[in-house]
Amino acid sequence: MIEKNWVSERFAEHQSRLHSVAFRMLGSSAEAEDAVQEAWLRVSRADTGQVENPAGWLTTVVARVCLNMLEARKARREDPAGALPPEPATATVRPADPEDEALLADSVGVALMVVLDTLTPAERLAFVLHDVFAVSFDEIGPVIDRSPAAARQLASRARRRVQGAAAASDAAQSRRREIVDAFLAASRNGDFAALLELLHPDAVSGDATGAHAVAAVFSGRAQAARLALVDGVPAAVWSHRGLPKAVFDFTITDGRISGIAIVTDPDRISDLDIVFLSRSSDGDAGPERT
Repeated sequence: MIEKNWVSERFAEHQSRLHSVAFRMLGSSAEAEDAVQEAWLRVSRADTGQVENPAGWLTTVVARVCLNMLEARKARREDPAGALPPEPATATVRPADPEDEALLADSVGVALMVVLDTLTPAERLAFVLHDVFAVSFDEIGPVIDRSPAAARQLASRARRRVQGAAAASDAAQSRRREIVDAFLAASRNGDFAALLELLHPDAVSGDATGAHAVAAVFSGRAQAARLALVDGVPAAVWSHRGLPKAVFDFTITDGRISGIAIVTDPDRISDLDIVFLSRSSDGDAGPERT
């Protein structure tokens, strides 16, 4: 009974970290919960007499469970999990501040985690455990049935692929932000010619089809729309009394805007993570976190 209480207490103490490990391994909150529950079943039946580092031991148990799940996913030829979203939370709205560029860089880093889905399960585990959670290769090796040196090589290979994707994604996101920002400025100023330059000839927005039609819809508009990151992607958001009411999602094709979708459904907007990157025209820094 004493040993079981000790295991229960240690598991509860580290549960938040264990969920984070599983979440970044699997890219799914639901799967992460399943992994943590499976890990609990394993540790509750294990002999803990020789455990000297509970945090490390629990992390490796969760890692083994995640590795099994990743291998099963690959065997079933499931679709990739996709980019890792922010940790599940209620809608988040943050005001602009001097950290805008850092926020943009952070969001790009999150989006780049999609490259993990191109790695083998062993590469993914070695990279995430070492580079994200600072687990030593001596601990990682046994989890993936490799030597510490082999685990280091797997993590290094994965790191090179992630860094290569980072450079490409950073450039793409930076260009996207420039395009969206220029579109908002042209829209506010009623600069029809500038709008046409930014729009793809086959641009679509609602019932408007073609660059001229879309430019006509937005010319002189967007007075209160602000540049923002929406789930880590440059977009535009219109707010009323501090609450986001409309999100403008841009599709970019060949360096021009080919589509503008406007989301106004409150439930959908509440599920989005929004970071404003510019202040409103009246100088208001925008709504605080909700």
